Amino acid sequence: MMEENIIKILSRAIENRKNAAFVTIISSGGSTPRDAGSKMIVFEDGSIAGTIGGGKIEALSIKTALDCLKKGEGGKFSFDLTPKGIGMACMGKVEIFIDVYKTPLKVFICGGGHVAKELAKVLDIAGLPYSVADDRTDFANRNNFPQAFEIINEFPHKAFKKAGIDKDTYVVIMTRGHMLDAECLIEAVKTKAAYIGMIGSASKVRTVMAKLKKDGVKIDKRVYSPIGLDIGGKTPGEIAVSVAAEILKVHYKKSGAHMSVNLEA
Repeated sequence: MMEENIIKILSRAIENRKNAAFVTIISSGGSTPRDAGSKMIVFEDGSIAGTIGGGKIEALSIKTALDCLKKGEGGKFSFDLTPKGIGMACMGKVEIFIDVYKTPLKVFICGGGHVAKELAKVLDIAGLPYSVADDRTDFANRNNFPQAFEIINEFPHKAFKKAGIDKDTYVVIMTRGHMLDAECLIEAVKTKAAYIGMIGSASKVRTVMAKLKKDGVKIDKRVYSPIGLDIGGKTPGEIAVSVAAEILKVHYKKSGAHMSVNLEA
């Protein structure tokens, strides 16, 4: 029953885009706290579900799992449960395997208009989770954004707290007007978002930025506006590709240059 509950908890965490490390004892020898097959889930805040025996072995496993979550990579780890090893009275060795379930990034789209709808399609293809905020229910709904993990029907600038913006969130601002865009930008820079992109022509962006700076709003290096890479195209779909490409470029810290090799060399 315990293992079934653990699997359900893990499944729920994955569905809710909650990062988790799944720890399993794959072998144990000698006098160890738990047998092979014992499972535990470790979340980013250090909380756990299940147990692999408590004590030092569990504390070490939690620490290792948290390190794996930060790196985004799991693996096999061994612990020597002896006085010479980790100082436990019981004699034996334990091997654990840690599976990491971590979303590389998530996108929060402010606005549910035509470009946002096309961006959602591109994100779906790329396998990147996203949420959408727009007070207009005829725009932000399941018909237009079927794969969104959350749709928030509020004014976008009022939806930031509910959206749970963190350091793995990439904010895309493309509402129905530049004043509403500005309100979203004010809220976005208060968060820990990794990236903040705002749509708009160069002239409108300069006007908005000048006003915000005059009002004391600090615009930092996370802000990219006008949004997207300069790859050409003006249709909603073309803009969406440009925006998604910029998000990936920033996330993976790449140049965005051609990967083509010199075939004439």
